[in-house]
Amino acid sequence: MKFTVERDVLAEAVTWTARTLPTRPPAPVLAGVRMEADASGILNLASFDYETSARSEVPAEVAEPGTVLVSGRLLAEISRALPNKPVDVTLEGSKVVLTCGTSRFTLLTMPVDEYPTLPSMPDLSGTVPGEVLAAAIAQVTVAASRDDTLPLLTGVRVEIDGEKITLLATDRYRLALRELTWTPTSPGFSSVALIRARTLNDVARSLGASGGPVNIGLSTGAGMDLVGFEAGGRRTTSQLVDGDYPPVRRLFADSSPIHAVVASAPLIDAVKRVSLVAERNTSIRLSFTEGQVVLDAGAGDDAQASEALEAVLKGEDISLAFNPQFLLDGLGALNTDFVRLSFSHPKKPVEFTGQDSLDGEDDSSYRYLVVPIRFA
Repeated sequence: MKFTVERDVLAEAVTWTARTLPTRPPAPVLAGVRMEADASGILNLASFDYETSARSEVPAEVAEPGTVLVSGRLLAEISRALPNKPVDVTLEGSKVVLTCGTSRFTLLTMPVDEYPTLPSMPDLSGTVPGEVLAAAIAQVTVAASRDDTLPLLTGVRVEIDGEKITLLATDRYRLALRELTWTPTSPGFSSVALIRARTLNDVARSLGASGGPVNIGLSTGAGMDLVGFEAGGRRTTSQLVDGDYPPVRRLFADSSPIHAVVASAPLIDAVKRVSLVAERNTSIRLSFTEGQVVLDAGAGDDAQASEALEAVLKGEDISLAFNPQFLLDGLGALNTDFVRLSFSHPKKPVEFTGQDSLDGEDDSSYRYLVVPIRFA
C-alpha cells in the first residue's frame, strides 16, 4: 500500500473516525483504525466498537492500493502534529511509515483479518437539512440522562410519522420534545426508534455542521436494529437501544390556567447571577406576580441573592423553585427572544416554550418540561 494525502484532510478524517474507539477495547484490534486505499483514488477510514461504527472517505493519490490496521489514537495524534505538507503513507513489511516533510513516523500494524466486518448502512429512509437536525438534537439531548445504570433514559426516542419527526428525551426530572419535518423516501413511512443521546450528539457536531443534507437510514426488525447517518463523505451507524421507553407524553398538562412571559436573555443572565449563592443541589426560587418575577436563592445565615425582572402574568400569583442548571439548560435551548412558562399547579411540572414577541403565540415545536423542587 502506498498513497499521498493532504495533511489537514488526513488529520480531520482520522480524528473524526477515531472518536468512536472504545476506551477499554474488548479486543486489541478494536483500538485500531482501518485504512483502505483503493485504485479509484479514495482513502477509506473506519472504526468499530460493537455498538457504533464510523467511516470516512477522503481523496488521495493512490500509487498502490491496500488495507492496513493501526492504532487509531496514535494515528490521530500523529496526524494532528504533522507539519502542513502532503503526507506519504507506505506499508513496509509489518509497519506503516508516515513521511511529511522531514518528519517520519513508523507504526506497527495489527492483523486486519481479525477486524470485524462493519455493518452496512441501512437503506435510505429520508433526508433532513444538517443545521435543522443539529439544532433539534441539541435542544433535546440536554434532557437525556447521563446515568448509564438507566440505559433507556440515556437514549432519545425518535418517532417518525410521514414527514414529521418527533424527538423525546427525559432524565426523570425534566423532559424535552422537539418536532421537525424531513423528506422521507416513502410518504407513508413511519417508525419508532431509541437512539443513544451521545450518538446523536456526535452526529450533530460532525455531520450536522456540514450544512448540507443528512441521509438517515433506519432498519428495525431485520435481525439487527440499526440507524445510520451519512453526509459529506462520512458515515456512522449505531445499534438502537432495546427496551420500552416510558410513556412520557402524558406528563404534558392538558391545560395551563396560569402562564408567564419573560424576555429570555435577561432571565438567563439573572439566573446565572442569583444562582451564584445557591450551593450544590439547592434551588433558585421564581415568584411571579403581575408585572414582575422575583428570583432569589439562599436563606438564613447563608449567602443570599435576589433580582426582579419585568414579566407578564396571566392568572394567579405563583412561586416555584428549580434546579438552576435545569433552568439554564431549558432557557438556552429555546433560542427565542421570549420564554413562556405554563403552570398547572405549584407542585406540577412547568412547561417552557419560546415566543418571538411579548404578546405573540408560543412555538410548541419545542417543549421543555421541568419538575419543580419543593420548598418551605
